[in-house]
Amino acid sequence: MIAGKPVAALLCLAVLGTACSAPTSDPGTDRQAQVAEKGKSVMPFDLDKTTHRFTPREDGLLQEVFADTPDDTNQINLIREHIATEADRFRRGDFSDPATIHGTAMPGLAELSSSATKITIAEADLPNGASLTFRTTDPALVKALHAWGEAQVADHGKHAEHGTK
Repeated sequence: MIAGKPVAALLCLAVLGTACSAPTSDPGTDRQAQVAEKGKSVMPFDLDKTTHRFTPREDGLLQEVFADTPDDTNQINLIREHIATEADRFRRGDFSDPATIHGTAMPGLAELSSSATKITIAEADLPNGASLTFRTTDPALVKALHAWGEAQVADHGKHAEHGTK
């Protein structure tokens, strides 16, 4: 927004010389709904019963996925299975699951896919889920990991959060 006016409306006025109607829905909300729907084909756990947390680190990124109810063993087992599978794929440079959910233009995705051998990826079980730790000494890949994590927080909306450093 610029001075309380939606940028799209100002662009319409500037380019077309006329006012355009404002969008009727929040594009972020629409995007998040699309991501949640696509996520069902990739993630075996229920997004409404789990949370993704992305914490940027100096040397990479910590991704945690956990069940919102700590004793939900079904979701916890599904999370752990998924995270172990993703860790194996990511180590091989296969980031096709995030691409399926978030699109191939997802920030950081191209860099991570082409340079996976420069990233150490470790998975670990958490009491209520699992985590992936991405580490690298390459500053460009650290930047790509941070952008990738930030894109996921934005796309997952209420199903994701920022971690603290």
